Amino acid sequence: ETCWFKVELSIPPAWAGREVHFVWESDGEGMVWRDAQPIQGLTKEGEKTSYILTRSLKESEPHSLTLYVELACNGLFGAGKGSMIAPPDPDRRVTLSKAELVVFNRDVYELLVDLEILLDMAQLLGEENQRSFQALYTANQMINVCDVTDPSTFPAARDLAAAIFSQRNGESQHTIHAMGHCHIDSAWLWPYEETIRKCARSWVTVVHLMEHNPELTFACSQLGLIPVLWQAQQFEWVRSCYPGLYARIQHFVAKGQFIPVGGTWVEMDGNLPSGESMVRQFLQGQRFFQEQFGRICSEFWLPDTFGYSAQLPQLMRGCGIQRFLTQKLSWNLVNSFPHHTFFWEGIDGSQVLTHFPPGDSYGMQGRVEEMLKTVKNNKDKGRVNHSAFLFGFGDGGGGPTQKMLDRMKRMSDTDGLPRVQISTPDQLFSVLEKKSSQLCTWVGELFLELHNGTYTTQAQIKKGNRECERILHDVEVLSSLAVALDRAFQYPASQLQRLWRLLLLNQFHDVLPGSCIQLVVDDALQYYTEIRRAGAQLQEEAVQSLCRDLLQPEVCSTRSTLVLNTLSWERTEVISRPGPDGTETLALVTVPSMGYGLVQEPFVPPQPVAVRKQEDGSITMENGVIAVCLDTMGHVTSLQLLDSGRESVPDGCYANQFALFDDVPLYWDAWDVMDYHLETRKPVTTLLKPLEITLAGGLRGSVRFSLQVGKSSTLTQEIILDAMCPYLRFLTQVEWKEAHKFLKVEFPVQVRSTNATYEIQFGHLQRPTHWNTSWDWARFEVWAHKWQDLSEHGFGVALLNDCKYGASAHRNILSLSL
Repeated sequence: ETCWFKVELSIPPAWAGREVHFVWESDGEGMVWRDAQPIQGLTKEGEKTSYILTRSLKESEPHSLTLYVELACNGLFGAGKGSMIAPPDPDRRVTLSKAELVVFNRDVYELLVDLEILLDMAQLLGEENQRSFQALYTANQMINVCDVTDPSTFPAARDLAAAIFSQRNGESQHTIHAMGHCHIDSAWLWPYEETIRKCARSWVTVVHLMEHNPELTFACSQLGLIPVLWQAQQFEWVRSCYPGLYARIQHFVAKGQFIPVGGTWVEMDGNLPSGESMVRQFLQGQRFFQEQFGRICSEFWLPDTFGYSAQLPQLMRGCGIQRFLTQKLSWNLVNSFPHHTFFWEGIDGSQVLTHFPPGDSYGMQGRVEEMLKTVKNNKDKGRVNHSAFLFGFGDGGGGPTQKMLDRMKRMSDTDGLPRVQISTPDQLFSVLEKKSSQLCTWVGELFLELHNGTYTTQAQIKKGNRECERILHDVEVLSSLAVALDRAFQYPASQLQRLWRLLLLNQFHDVLPGSCIQLVVDDALQYYTEIRRAGAQLQEEAVQSLCRDLLQPEVCSTRSTLVLNTLSWERTEVISRPGPDGTETLALVTVPSMGYGLVQEPFVPPQPVAVRKQEDGSITMENGVIAVCLDTMGHVTSLQLLDSGRESVPDGCYANQFALFDDVPLYWDAWDVMDYHLETRKPVTTLLKPLEITLAGGLRGSVRFSLQVGKSSTLTQEIILDAMCPYLRFLTQVEWKEAHKFLKVEFPVQVRSTNATYEIQFGHLQRPTHWNTSWDWARFEVWAHKWQDLSEHGFGVALLNDCKYGASAHRNILSLSL
């Protein structure tokens, strides 16, 4: 909820000809409304504390007027108690510290900006640079000339500054392409609902700036955000809530100043979404931009996610994108990434031209120091002489300010400083493409050496994402088959789009990683619940249409079961089905790929599962394919693939070993797990219930045990071996009550390889199992999708999961982060 203030203003007639501002200072974000339209965002942290009523008060202008200020009880970075990333303070009070009507002295402001630039040049260019001294002496002369009590002396002082700023650069000077920018996290330290207001505050301020600065360009990558929040049709929600703002944005898009970039529905996490989810991000994003603005994006704009999958270049090229911009790898904790402009090559050989702004930020403020850093940092000097400079307050919104523009106007072509031009993404990348013949190529993933904890944080969100991706896949497979067989069946396109957009929204780079406040987690879990509910209904409708004849009473007897397979290979598996008396019974069935079968008389396996308890309390299970031995703690002490005669578990080692680690990062609590956590490993050894047989064999054998984890948590696991099945299943339930702890499960295997293989989107990736170099060591915790594998010639072991993403493989130990 927000608080509204009615502000009645009366400007004194004596202020005729003066510039008049309404000043508002509060530690909450605000919005000025006039004539029922939003006209100006107010954010103290974003240096926007005034609304210009008139630039020169005329007698014909209204001297009395009424404004409304809408105030939210959060700042630019939420409402954390004690620190920015702390949980929101439910008792937070927001203070209005200033509400004034003032005369603004534009001449004094311009003088101060001149002096700021000159003094920064004097301080930052260094004693060896003569321009440093020229700037210093000019500033000194200005002070001597200027009499603060006599405004008539101001022009002479400004002329001295103008003389310095008008001295031009040589042709070889580096060119900075400055673009207005306002990174707005769809949800982070504030819920989805607050983001709607953040977008309105930020964008209305940008549009207001454009009306007075026709050279300003603004790269906006979040236009697709607002309509999805309440599942309304695309921009209809924006039209109904902010119709005036919408019309103004459309106007400046047409003029080429308000520039849609991005290409995806939201700025998603770059690692964890499935391949199909990433395709849908681009599909929904590009379709949105085409429908609303008549063009698709040629740049993928993802400045703030926690690493970038090696599959992305292929997906970008397939969606009409050949250019990529980010800056997040500047956050690397161990290794400095070697390039700022380069070609990035994916796992299939696809390449995209990639640029990291050398200033290592998407929230620049147009200062001399930032311009010099951009040139100094550039790791591709000599190869290219152009770079991006994204200016404007970000993360919590805010965007560019007038002062940022005024600073850069003075530096547009000033000797001693890089050349600064207001530009567009297309202009920058077009220049880089022409100069790309000498660029280097980076092959494989862009791994962020930080925030490794985001692969595991908020386990319910991770589980919800994976389950909902599977549900939507199954609905689409079954609905497509139903359409092919039944012309009367209506493919649920609109319902699926709504559900996909909910899922895509939850893949935002602070939601799916779990680096958000509890309010956002609650919203995300509700969306997953809705996808499960609606998805189950759509699946049922497709099955009823697809298998209508088979579901008739005379066909579907109580002894027959309809089994569907939505995967692309034939499967023989043990299923659970209701028996005649309502109890669950097991059956071994074979179902064709992407198809279904009516199972009446399940066949008998060539060798049933044998489960035997030994004298020492250990239990063995065997099904003719694999044989396993488990001790009373649930450790796998032996795992054999019978045809190979190979033992998978090394002598004296335990697989399925749970281990607890301390999790106390340097700062980013929900984001990080530091390398030093590996030094705190403690095996879980407190047994609550020893291993016992729960199913004695036949079609299925299973055992169960329970452990105490840490001080207050419990873990119960059922280990299952099915007939004819080449793998062992572990159903694990943890009641987690620990703080600042990290639970993993480890599988040492008798395989030697310098690389482990991990599933990624539509493919796989190899990473080293050693720590030879700092680049290897920085990957002590990595991400994977459904499997990781350690293999040598002719033999290997894979660890699969249905809802986890954090993993590691060091030497011969496969580890899954729980």
